[in-house]
Amino acid sequence: MAKKLRVGIIGAGNICTSAHLPAYQNLTDRVEVVAIADLVVERAKDAAEKFGIPHYFTTVEELMANVDVDYIDVCTYTGQHAPVCIAAAKAGKNILCEKPLAANLEQGLAIEKAVKEAGVKFMLAVVTRYGDEQQKYMELKEQGVFGDVYAAKTLYTRRRGTPGGWFTDKELAGGGPVLDIGVHAIDRTWYLMGRPTPVTCSAETSYRIGNWTTKGIHRWEPFEKGRGVFDTEDSANVFFRFEGGKTMIAEIAWAQNANGQATTQIFGTKAGCTFEPLHIYGENEEGYLDDYEPEVTKTNMFENEIAHFLDCVNNDKTPISPIEDAVTIQKMLDAIYRSAEAHREVAID
Repeated sequence: MAKKLRVGIIGAGNICTSAHLPAYQNLTDRVEVVAIADLVVERAKDAAEKFGIPHYFTTVEELMANVDVDYIDVCTYTGQHAPVCIAAAKAGKNILCEKPLAANLEQGLAIEKAVKEAGVKFMLAVVTRYGDEQQKYMELKEQGVFGDVYAAKTLYTRRRGTPGGWFTDKELAGGGPVLDIGVHAIDRTWYLMGRPTPVTCSAETSYRIGNWTTKGIHRWEPFEKGRGVFDTEDSANVFFRFEGGKTMIAEIAWAQNANGQATTQIFGTKAGCTFEPLHIYGENEEGYLDDYEPEVTKTNMFENEIAHFLDCVNNDKTPISPIEDAVTIQKMLDAIYRSAEAHREVAID
């Protein structure tokens, strides 16, 4: 039987209490949450009491010094990913880290260095890779349904959906919607394309709408309010080139005067598809155009994600979203900001 793993969670904010901890409650035969830490100790205490966690602390160092864990689950704001991951790696702990990898490429490379030097298991929590439709698509892709996937478009936009708190503070978040929701769209699409090697990026970011005051709209507020700073972009338009002449177009926005959308379109030589729902555009055996929606089993993608990591730790497998992929995506995100600042196409090394 697989070993029942012990996890310590760092960061008791929204993603922890609304997604990770509920998922852990449905995986109690495989993993036990033995401790939680948060810089605001009252948040850690509240989460511990609500979810029956025996220990709570303020820092990752304090947690690891007092409780034995098999891995650390990093749910902090983005700017804290690097120090927490590096401390965990140096202590020899495996790491599950929420997206994005870091606030910037320099921090991401520092995490990669620490992880590889320590030889610990690392997985980036990019949850949409573990969704039902994505898993079904990958199954069909391996069967050759789509042929050679050569292009994609992805949109994750909101009409008015800028979060509050630390999300709009570049020092704490690293960036705006590009690093918050854009990472989901770009990572998922790149993964579904087959993870082609990125070559160049051309992008523009907009700061034109900014801290909107539109009436009648609820602004989502995280637990961590931050410093009350608003210095991040509100949207981005992106064009990636990959080796082999493959391309991706991405549109990302927290706030724009248009209908919000969240979808990805994949183009292959035999068939293409869109998501939510998964709809396939191809040809039937008689050579006629044929559209259909395959049957997809409904599951919880956060549970899928965590269960996959548990399997990787217990059976020494490489995660679907390893440190190498996390760094590549961080390079792509970094290129968006570099291109936008220079107003020209830039290379992705």
